[in-house]
Amino acid sequence: MFSSGAHVKIAVVGGGPAGLYLSILLKRQDPSHEIAVYERNAAGSTYGWGVTYWAGLLDKLRAGDPESAAAVAGASVTWTDGLAIVRDERTVHRGDAGFGIGRRRMLGLLADRAAGLGVEVAHEHPIAGPGAPELAGADLVVAADGVHSTLREADPEPFGAAFTTGRNPYVWLGTSKVFDSFSFAFKETGHGWIWCYAYGFSGERSTCVVECAPGTWTGLGLDTMPEGDCLALLEKLFHDLLDGHPLIGRDRGADPAQWLRFRTLTTRAWHHGRTVLLGDAAHTTHYSIGAGTTLALEDALALADALRTHPGDLDTALTVYGRRRRAELVSAQSAARLSAQWYENLPRYMALEPDRMFALLGQRHSPLLPHVPPQLYYRLDRAAGSLEPLRRLKRWLGPRLARATHRV
Repeated sequence: MFSSGAHVKIAVVGGGPAGLYLSILLKRQDPSHEIAVYERNAAGSTYGWGVTYWAGLLDKLRAGDPESAAAVAGASVTWTDGLAIVRDERTVHRGDAGFGIGRRRMLGLLADRAAGLGVEVAHEHPIAGPGAPELAGADLVVAADGVHSTLREADPEPFGAAFTTGRNPYVWLGTSKVFDSFSFAFKETGHGWIWCYAYGFSGERSTCVVECAPGTWTGLGLDTMPEGDCLALLEKLFHDLLDGHPLIGRDRGADPAQWLRFRTLTTRAWHHGRTVLLGDAAHTTHYSIGAGTTLALEDALALADALRTHPGDLDTALTVYGRRRRAELVSAQSAARLSAQWYENLPRYMALEPDRMFALLGQRHSPLLPHVPPQLYYRLDRAAGSLEPLRRLKRWLGPRLARATHRV
């Protein structure tokens, strides 16, 4: 079907990064493909502030399409340090370079590149379901329509979707404070701890994600107070992080801010018939590892590769794609699960000195950490830096403890 010169019609439902980037890759593979991307929202109306990624993704994007990779890199900001304010004490850790880009900016760049290659990008064009006329005659239907995918949920059984909901409420906000490092702040209140993750994504704006335990959320009244009052309270709590800059919400007036609980999605199968899942329609990973957009773009790369490698057999191509990506996601999903659990058990680590607490924040993906007292783990981790036998013991013991706990 996807052999060179064959007329192929592809419908992509969802104009997020994964859907747009896949359309770019497939159009570059064969300009004769008829590809349309249908996005229910208006152009430029996306919400979500900025997204993060690391240098390894840029290398992959350059291999897939150098032009869009150059555009994304040129619109991104970079940081190398991590800053944490624990109570009122600052500590800095050096790290690998990270990148931030506004989600709206990224989508605009990818949409322009896709349209320039001849892809039809249709905004304000919702697809009601699998029977929509736009999908009639399509050789391949790509469900890139997010965690609440209409196409997946129209016939959910073949995909075997399963959800788990996290305990902690969180809210996505913006700020005019431009951070030059990936920054954290942890504040103790009379109702427990509340914390913020913040990172720049342009020369004018940064993203702030605020999270806390349920008891802190209700104790502070964040569950019911109007958004404006909520922002004022959070600005007061995180004043030393924000340096007097305001937080920016969604202009909800007298309604409470849009606090959420993260839903982790897994799926048993990634395709059924001619319909294939992509990005958040297939899987989600907790925002605290900053990998959602990266994993979605890697899905697009893998799907394009499978279709190119198996041009005459769509079912084989989609099966290979799903098998490959499920295997590649295992480590990221494990890291995300452990990261979310670290924050859900935050008080366990807050008696440590700020620099040690920040060091264990960087170790939150370790399957061994939940099973070892934090002070002891810190000492073991420092000793392992110079003792190879201890490093091997950590690598061997952690996954086994994690599997044993998971079985229980």
